[in-house]
Order: sequence, then C-alpha cells, then structure tokens
Amino acid sequence: MTKHKIFIDGSAGTTGLQLREKLAKYSDSVEILTLPDELRKDDSARLEIMRSAELVFLCLPDDAARKTAEQLRERRAENRVIDTSTAHRVTDGWVYGFPELNAAQNGLIRNAKYVANPGCHATGAIALLAPLVKAGVVPPDYPLAITSVTGYTGGGKAMIADYETSDRETRRDLNAPRAYALTAAHKHIPEIVKYAGLAKNPVVVPIVADYPQGMQVIIPLHLSLCRSGSDRRREIFDILKEHYSESANIDVTDKIPAFSPSNVNADTDNLTLTVAGSDEIVILTAQFDNLGKGASGAALQNMCIMLDIQLM
Repeated sequence: MTKHKIFIDGSAGTTGLQLREKLAKYSDSVEILTLPDELRKDDSARLEIMRSAELVFLCLPDDAARKTAEQLRERRAENRVIDTSTAHRVTDGWVYGFPELNAAQNGLIRNAKYVANPGCHATGAIALLAPLVKAGVVPPDYPLAITSVTGYTGGGKAMIADYETSDRETRRDLNAPRAYALTAAHKHIPEIVKYAGLAKNPVVVPIVADYPQGMQVIIPLHLSLCRSGSDRRREIFDILKEHYSESANIDVTDKIPAFSPSNVNADTDNLTLTVAGSDEIVILTAQFDNLGKGASGAALQNMCIMLDIQLM
C-alpha cells in the first residue's frame, strides 16, 4: 500500500513533537519526511522537501506560518496544509478545522487544500456556544464572560522550561494560577466570534496553572438573558447532546461533579462538555487536553479526514 507522505514544519516545537508521537500509530499509512537538524531553518531545503509531501503540518509561530504558506502558494505547490498556529483561522480560503462545528464542516475539511487548526481556548468555547447560538437559545449579542484554565505546556518550550526548571523554589509566582491577556484582546477571540456566531466580543480570561496538560473552559449563562422556556437548562443539555451525538470523542453530560478537575482528559483527544448550574444560572464547562483536542489531536483528526484515514 502506498503511504501518504507527511512533513511537519516545526517538528521540534511542543505541538510538532506531540504530533510526531501520535503519528507513530499510523506507520502503516503515513510516512513522515524529515530534514537533518542543521537544515531545519534552511528555507530552500524545507521548501524542497515539502514539494514531495502530500500534506504539510505548519507547527510554527504565526509570522513563520504566514511566510511558509505564502511561499508554498507562490511556488504553486500541490501540498495540502494544516496550520496549527493562529495565523489563518479567520483568513479567507482557509477551512476551520473543527469537524464537529456543523453538518457541513467535515466535508469542507475533507476537500480543503488549506485547513486552520482551532486554538485551544477557542475549541472549548466554540464547542459549547456554536450549537446554542445557532439554536437561538443564546443570543449572538449575549455579554459572555469566558474563563479558561490551562496547563503550562500550552505556553510552549519557554514556559515549560520555567515550570520544570530545577530551581523552581525561587519562582513562587509559578506555584499559583496566573491570569494573563488582561487587555481583553486574547488572540483566540476573533475565531470564537466568527465560528460561534457571536455579534460582539466575549470577555476571555485565560489562566495558566501549575500542571502540565489539560484545559477547562468555563462559561456561565444567566438564563433570564437566554431564550425563554419551561426548562432551559434541560433544553441546553438536549441541544448539545443532539449536536454531538455522532462524535466519538465528544461526550455531553449533565451530571454535576463535586469537583471539576481541568486535567481530567489529559493525555487523550477527548472533549467533555458539562451542563451544570441551577434554574437561574447555567454553568457550561469544556474539559480537554490543550495539547490533544486543543492542538495536535485536532490536527491529527483533520489529517485523517483529509487523507481518508481511519482515526485511531
């Protein structure tokens, strides 16, 4: 059987390393093309090897991903591309790589030349909100406040080095959860607005905590501001349950736990959506691995759709 040739541009980064590890299970159908370490930053060598790859993963910083994508277009390369950066998520000509978004998205990804992988924080927010906005339960102009707690691996090699350094005792600030992006301008907001169908920017407060992998996105909803109904919390659960009924890796539950750990789905590609709260306020949560369904797991899923490979 002929194998699909794959190249990971940025294979030494956090997402690239995770992706390479996941691809090991697909050795019967995928061949990973590699460059010697000394040529990793050689544009000519990189572009030359990409010419022989059927699909290229861009696991690069935003500017580098834009540059590489433009170089491939200029050369009229036949490669299909999955970009894991923020660079192209709301760019015309790129398909958003969240297959569960709606009934058509899987087919769009299957036929796409360019696919933009979702952001980790955005994955949880869009998974919770998009079906509810589409159903009319959550108004597009609802004043949303989204809190998202993530493990430190989401910050890349520099942040991982900070948290895992041998002299951690000198960095007391790392022992507690740390909120960031407090300018209300987090880079995932544009994709959340576009693909959840919102009419105004949500407030997004990301928090990095002292554990490696796992993420939890938390969205409270005042039911008095949502569409009226006799049992709105049940309606919200039913909408989400139906929307993801055929998704193998997405589970929807209304069982309210005493505690809700952010790393419950670490080291998996699973996504758990929980509808909790009371008769007046619903608390929605999405739990997944920031490096799994939030990054390399999603990229792998998109690859399998594009190349017609069975997802393992």
